[in-house]
Amino acid sequence: MKSGFAWAMIVGALTAQSSGALAQDKLKVAIGQRGVYENSISELGQNAGFFKKRGLELEVLYTQGSGETQQAVISGSVDIGIGVGTHGMMSAFSKGAPIRAIGATMTGGYEFWYVKADSPIKTFQDAAGKTVAFSTNGASTNMMVNAMQKQFDTKVRPTATGSPTSTFTQVMSNQIDVGWSAPPLAYAAVLDGRTRILVPGKDIKAFNNQTIRVIAANAGDLQKRRDVYARYLAAYRDTIEWMYSDPSSLDAYAKWAEISREMAEKVRNEFLPKENLDPSRMSGLDEMMDDAVAFKFLPARLTQEQVSTLFQKPETK
Repeated sequence: MKSGFAWAMIVGALTAQSSGALAQDKLKVAIGQRGVYENSISELGQNAGFFKKRGLELEVLYTQGSGETQQAVISGSVDIGIGVGTHGMMSAFSKGAPIRAIGATMTGGYEFWYVKADSPIKTFQDAAGKTVAFSTNGASTNMMVNAMQKQFDTKVRPTATGSPTSTFTQVMSNQIDVGWSAPPLAYAAVLDGRTRILVPGKDIKAFNNQTIRVIAANAGDLQKRRDVYARYLAAYRDTIEWMYSDPSSLDAYAKWAEISREMAEKVRNEFLPKENLDPSRMSGLDEMMDDAVAFKFLPARLTQEQVSTLFQKPETK
């Protein structure tokens, strides 16, 4: 009986060791605008097993925009925020918020601003004095509306309207004059003629070569678990490679976004060049700091030491 008891103890110990080896590190991830291709990477990658291969388990939740996502990261209620506006993040950091940028989610703009098909507004200049939508305060879309006012020398009434879905409802019910969205959201209405694109994001010159949204991390947890965040970035890159090389990824995205495969392919190929999603790419920081100061997001440019602290890229060992 003693021998049997000893064997049971050994088996139990080995089982415990095996369970520990298979344990997954957990990360809570907040993402703005569910349905957008740029924002699908974490969930599609988890479904396809790329994060599990790196020893990670993600808990994913969605927000109304990057301002809301940023606050979740700062408060520590989530570990990672996807698609956080770079200008807003620099502003929060300058005020002492515990937030860091560990990678990029989007360089350049592909969002679009639109009006109802029968709207008298034909150009951005026609929108003078009218309500023009953006998602949330501090979001990249907030800065894009500011940039359009400067580029077209036209003063409008920037208005926070939340998600593309809620914005579409407000436009179609005449509560907002000019809406915003990101394909595929509200894009079907453009294709079937119910709405017209007023300004494509790619036409906003100031943003053409700027990394306008980033992967944000809570500074405290990043300091404690740098290797976990490095593995997250590695799996994120693995997922992007799969999304641009494996046709089955389009089926996965179409199912996730609840759109046709044809629309999924159109969105990826026409709006989102692979290099624009590169998490290692960080472009136009000097110009973005100048804009952040001009639009009162920053009291002054960040110092080089502050930039080095804010923008960090944890690497796997």
